[in-house]
Amino acid sequence: MKTYNKPATSKLVARFDNELRNLLMEDLKAFRSKNKFVAANKQAQQCLTAA
Repeated sequence: MKTYNKPATSKLVARFDNELRNLLMEDLKAFRSKNKFVAANKQAQQCLTAA
């Protein structure tokens, strides 16, 4: 009879959170590199609110 070690639920949740965060960060980096005008627009808005 085989016994399988089941990881603790908290470890699974932590791993899921880390993987999801990594995927979202990669998507955000790709989005920012494709849409550089978004960063320029944000800077322009900040300048307007500071003035």
